[in-house]
Amino acid sequence: MPKNILVSVAWPYASGSRHLGHIGGAYLPADIFARYNRMIGNNVIMVSGSDVHGTPITVRADDEGVEPIEIVNRYHDEFLSYWEKLNIQWDNYTTTMTDNHKEVTQEMFLKIKENGFIEKNKSIQAFDLKENKFLPDRYVEGECPKCNYLEARGDQCDSCGITLDPEELINPKSKISGNPAQFKETEHYFLKLSALNDKLADWLNTKKDWRPHVINFSKSFVDEGLQDRAITRDLDWGIEIPDNELGDGKKIYVWFEAVIGYLSASKEWAINNGTPEAWKDFWIDKNSESYYFVGKDNVPFHAIIWPAMLLAYGGLNLPTNVPANQYILIKGEKASASRGIGKTLNDYLDEWNPDSLRYSLASILPEQNDSEISEAEMIRRNNEELVAAWGNLVQRVFSQYINNFDDIDTSFEYEKIDEELLEGARNCFIKTGEMIEKVELKSSLQNVMAYVNTINAYLNETEPWKVIKEDKKRASGILHCAITSIDACATMFTPFMPTTSKIVSDAIQKEDQNTWGINEIKKGAPLENIGHLFKKFD
Repeated sequence: MPKNILVSVAWPYASGSRHLGHIGGAYLPADIFARYNRMIGNNVIMVSGSDVHGTPITVRADDEGVEPIEIVNRYHDEFLSYWEKLNIQWDNYTTTMTDNHKEVTQEMFLKIKENGFIEKNKSIQAFDLKENKFLPDRYVEGECPKCNYLEARGDQCDSCGITLDPEELINPKSKISGNPAQFKETEHYFLKLSALNDKLADWLNTKKDWRPHVINFSKSFVDEGLQDRAITRDLDWGIEIPDNELGDGKKIYVWFEAVIGYLSASKEWAINNGTPEAWKDFWIDKNSESYYFVGKDNVPFHAIIWPAMLLAYGGLNLPTNVPANQYILIKGEKASASRGIGKTLNDYLDEWNPDSLRYSLASILPEQNDSEISEAEMIRRNNEELVAAWGNLVQRVFSQYINNFDDIDTSFEYEKIDEELLEGARNCFIKTGEMIEKVELKSSLQNVMAYVNTINAYLNETEPWKVIKEDKKRASGILHCAITSIDACATMFTPFMPTTSKIVSDAIQKEDQNTWGINEIKKGAPLENIGHLFKKFD
């Protein structure tokens, strides 16, 4: 029976251009996973959107002397162009600025408060004496107390991944003025994470198949004991607090509100489709599955805080898996838009075939460890694997078949070597599918490429370009078997390289069309001449 699969993808701050680390960290893996599940017949919705209330947006607006909405509109439009060029297939990509998101956030706030997990309390918050204003967490930087990283933010350290409060930083300073941050008492609403600690620990103990770095970090974090955390801030930019008892000048803070976007985006998808209750199939049906694709730095919010919020709300499904990727490194440092490490995504999209870029990134996905990436390695993979192995295979078989089309004899029968090649394709479908379902995407891609090499070895052994001169029937059988295997590869490559895979598949006439399996190719049917799939870089 088809499953209901929710694919939730990290919400990018609409504050700057994205880079390869973002795409390889969350968006490409999610698209691969969602495409495969659609192909095998599951009901899938993939949702995300631009986070418009993150403090990086107001930081950027302050730097440029413009209103935050100007920054939001600029980068939201840029993100939409990424998805189109990279063929990322969303069911709903929205923003946290919609009325729907505001209503869902406020309803969730009130329900959690009603259930006794939100309460008022006083806290110490960073204050800039020169600017005479409270500082949101991301306006504070200093040294991480755990790993001594010097550019830790007031909410999290990008180096070790620990979540923080500004007062925990060593030598905290204001990003606005550069002056040392002072700390003053202020009143806010708090999420009572401490009251959810045991429930969360019990739930995490059921997760036996999560990636080691995700489950180990999450369990360790919870074992230390969760601390209640403020979910409002002294801000002008954000969602209004419902039934606000705190007074003016405060808003719901982004870390609480943004993760609710997965639910609000699902509800928005259902409304847009004319089926307002359809979101329940993915959030309330206990047989549905939900996967959260994020980077390593987002693990605390998706494997701990968001599940805690769901427990506090009640009645909604908790994550099935949080297959967070680790960091993509450039010359030993984490790719970072804010710190200017690595070229922007637009730089690559101007130079690369989008499928080549998708393939090169998928080949080095940092699923278990941080992965170094260099343009030299990306070019090598393009030239040796896409151009020389896969692209050349398609080109030479298609050319051989088209050039000898008048000599094709459809009365052929397969020999043992042909049957073995096709059995290899069947096994490859099974193994590749199993790997994708476990979110082992890099290995699944390597599995398909290994089968490409098997086809090339088969052709080198059978030599149809020689056999055609002496035995047209046998050569026809070899070419038909090779085309069937190529078509199978195009199907298996589809989640990774949807555009070029469709070109290959559409050029081959079939008796049937399996969305995930071997197709029966029409004997004696012409092939479309599709030319070269990829270009070689110097």
